[in-house]
Amino acid sequence: MDLITLDFETYYDKDVSLKKMTTEEYVRDPMFEVIGVGVKLNGGEVEWASGTFSEIKNYLQTYNWADAMVVAHNGIFDFAILNWHFGICPRAFTDTLCIARAIHGVEVSLSLDALSEMYALGQKGDEVTNTSGKKRIDFTEEELSKFGDYCINDVELTYKLFLKMVKGFPKKELKLIDLTLRMFVEPKLDLDMDLLRQHHKETCERKAKLLQESNTKREDLMSNDKFAELLRGLGVEPPTKISPTTGKEAYAFAKSDEGFKSLEKHPNAKVRKLIEARLANKSTLEETRTQRFMDIGNRGLLPVPIRYYSAHTGRWGGDDKINLQNLPSRGLNGNKLKQSILAPEGHVLIDADSSQIEARVLSWLAEQNDLTKSFRNGEDVYKKMASRIYNVAEENVTKEQRFVGKTTILGAGYGMGALKFQDQLQSFGFAMDLHEARRVIKIYRETNYKINKLWRDAQQFLSTGICFGLPGVLKAQGNMLLLPSGLYLKYDDLQYIQGEKGLEFTYKVRRGRNRIYGGKIIENVCQAIARCIIGEQMLKIAKRYRVVLTVHDSIVCCVEDNESEKARKFIEESMRWTPDWAKGLPIDCESGIGKSYGGCE
Repeated sequence: MDLITLDFETYYDKDVSLKKMTTEEYVRDPMFEVIGVGVKLNGGEVEWASGTFSEIKNYLQTYNWADAMVVAHNGIFDFAILNWHFGICPRAFTDTLCIARAIHGVEVSLSLDALSEMYALGQKGDEVTNTSGKKRIDFTEEELSKFGDYCINDVELTYKLFLKMVKGFPKKELKLIDLTLRMFVEPKLDLDMDLLRQHHKETCERKAKLLQESNTKREDLMSNDKFAELLRGLGVEPPTKISPTTGKEAYAFAKSDEGFKSLEKHPNAKVRKLIEARLANKSTLEETRTQRFMDIGNRGLLPVPIRYYSAHTGRWGGDDKINLQNLPSRGLNGNKLKQSILAPEGHVLIDADSSQIEARVLSWLAEQNDLTKSFRNGEDVYKKMASRIYNVAEENVTKEQRFVGKTTILGAGYGMGALKFQDQLQSFGFAMDLHEARRVIKIYRETNYKINKLWRDAQQFLSTGICFGLPGVLKAQGNMLLLPSGLYLKYDDLQYIQGEKGLEFTYKVRRGRNRIYGGKIIENVCQAIARCIIGEQMLKIAKRYRVVLTVHDSIVCCVEDNESEKARKFIEESMRWTPDWAKGLPIDCESGIGKSYGGCE
């Protein structure tokens, strides 16, 4: 297979540029134009091609893309151009920016300039000046020549960078990069424009109605001082708190503040209506995101922007200002945005979600065999925990008690103390006094004593470098943990220093230093291992069906109508499969089928 390194140079001006637009918006803009392209075949010389669209297209067609891996830096941009404008889909895509995220983490600059300096590859050139707003026909020969030199240098740096970083890089991760990029570059999903327009209209009308009913202006709701006066006008003293940043008293108007949340249940209907109006009008996320979906739909299919290795633990994340990782599922607006994402004609979507995967990984890694057995047998571990907490038979556990059991299993598993546990319950509207919270945490730790030991072992790793957990899963190398994927969980510049809570371990991040301790390490490790498993499952599924989206612990596939049940069975089997290194880990999943993402049942 050939290696083709490429870089497109394109039209830009003060308004049409990646500084102001998303990649999708920019590449699909009517003003978009390719000025030229730099191409390097294997280890040969970089060629610079500039001309009309037809001339560049004819030039690109001289390469055998069907048997080529194409590499670029921030490849989502170049590959979108390659496919959307020139109709070229190579055998494989890869991206030096994606590889760099996996190797160096997300806390350092990973620009081509920064990476070239890091690897001592040479200096990135200065961008050609005075070309803003110029179409190719407006360029002088000298300007085109300088553009070409600039592009050729970028291609050479990208090629050298790739050769440096790909050594020892896991092949499966290269396949996952390719799969992730194709979600965007080769869009399959449609958008329900009628539903989006209706949802946008209803959202705006609801906000306007709330303003009218509360007899307020939007600007008064937005201002904390004016909002406080509105409350006082209704005989309510505004709730306050001590600001964690200034240490001074401030209004407690955040939707998560307990004082503010209590006003939602105020006996005065006018107060409740005012709070509702504030909450609705404070955020413009719903209508702006809906509008963005409509704008995309007007331009074409939905490219799914998912960032490979977006987090410290390797998880995927949202990208290109369209975060499909956190679309709402409940509440007043329900899952309208999810419902607007449609399978193409003659196809359905299958959404398969790995059930409780992090809690399962935790019990397995800690060798907490009784809990692992409960997961394997399909028992309701939340109800079982609640049974212990409240000393009642499992069949008599109430819905509320099971909720506490669930929060305990999912929250207390990483060393959470009673105060934080109490706060977490309160964030879900469940009140528990501190004495009771301490009792629940004690029961969890006594019941799951091996998980308790795992936290302590992880804490020891920080000072001794000795590995922990089920033998053979992780390998310790200094301040790093080698994951089953072949990548590392890193704690850069690990130091034992004086912190807010006394002497503590911290590690370097982009904006300072983060505290790290045993429970947090275990949380990181469980997320990272879950990601390793989901990644392998995704590759297994992708051999037969098109993966169009991944969200946290779920995989969404697009399949033909007449193959839906067969595909669903295979996808579920694949998501219950574990790699050789995870033998004994009980994995389960739930799935749904629908014409829309939000309609998968």
